[in-house]
Amino acid sequence: MKATLLHPMYFGSVEQYVAIAQSDTIVFEHQDNYQKQTYRNRSYIYGANGKLLLTIPIKHIGNGTKQLYKNVRVENEFPWQSIHWKSIQSAYRTSPFFEYYEDEMVHLFEKRKDFLLDFNYECMEVIFDCLQLSSSYTKTKDYKKDPEDLNDMRILVNSKKQETHKLETYIQVFSDKHGFIPNLSILDLLFNEGTNALTYLENQSIF
Repeated sequence: MKATLLHPMYFGSVEQYVAIAQSDTIVFEHQDNYQKQTYRNRSYIYGANGKLLLTIPIKHIGNGTKQLYKNVRVENEFPWQSIHWKSIQSAYRTSPFFEYYEDEMVHLFEKRKDFLLDFNYECMEVIFDCLQLSSSYTKTKDYKKDPEDLNDMRILVNSKKQETHKLETYIQVFSDKHGFIPNLSILDLLFNEGTNALTYLENQSIF
């Protein structure tokens, strides 16, 4: 079976974690150029008014110059960590499992972060631990546009991709107001489904 190639995301989408949970071997793209408006620095949660976007501000080098994802620095002139954590608390404090995982998450928002990619790996390690999912993975050593030896699922990082998959519904905190919103951040599934989240990921038939 081919290894699955994915981009590291900021609290990645449910689809991203379906791919991870259903793959024997994971390889993360570590050599690509940074692109705007992707899940590299954004994540969607379910707020009281519906879908809520959390964006990590980054330092732009200007002049239209491309930079490697691994070299992108976080812009810490804004209190984004405090804002994100307060938004997550507001969205999920009444969810069944928020208190269960809260202490696992809060430290991510208490210490200054320098590089976006490093922070995303840090977030993933926490999610792997909460899901009790194997955190074994490797990183690419060079960039290949069309890798023949990998199952290329890097498209999942594109937050505006046209392709959508059918995900089973589960109870969300505000679903009585706005209905089920699919493919939000893995945080949404984790706080609402808790110890059943991994079983949910393993049972989706979208790949």
